[in-house]
Amino acid sequence: MKLIRVLGVLPWLTFCALSAQAAGWDIDTLMRSLAKQEGGRARFVETKTIALLDKPVVSSGELNYQPPARLEKRTLKPRQELMVLDGDQLRLERGKQVLTIRLSDQPEALAFVDSLRGTLAGDKAALEKNYKLRLSGTEERWTLDLLPDDQRIAAYVVRITFGGARNHVEWIRYLQADGDSAVMTIEALDGK
Repeated sequence: MKLIRVLGVLPWLTFCALSAQAAGWDIDTLMRSLAKQEGGRARFVETKTIALLDKPVVSSGELNYQPPARLEKRTLKPRQELMVLDGDQLRLERGKQVLTIRLSDQPEALAFVDSLRGTLAGDKAALEKNYKLRLSGTEERWTLDLLPDDQRIAAYVVRITFGGARNHVEWIRYLQADGDSAVMTIEALDGK
């Protein structure tokens, strides 16, 4: 009889232990975990769904992140492009065309860029300047939604969602106000 009572209590104890573990998982914990990343290289595949096109546009290439403010996105397929975010500068190269933008002159673009760099760097304060944050899941499988706080940003972006495990971002999904969307999957190349 005592054994049956003990066995009957085990599921409840397991539930309490899991709840306590989940209770320690919050946005601050995730941000501290992401901030420990030292950057690195990754392979990406990005699928963009654009209302004006019959089928999604798929591109792939490499990312190189050097915390806190430098990110390179080198697209290799279907055509070569280079995008470099470095501090306040955004440089785009496609063939012989080069475009350089000062992000401080483009507040909506800066807010979008800061969502990416802020998440990768684990900078909650930077994210909260323009977004409401909503975390779900566990340390082993989490999603972080960034919902625009500013109407100027909301005119372009409905939601940005990051997904990952522990201190690794594994995918990013963008939903634009015009209905277009993009999903990027990320796979680390150097074990980081």
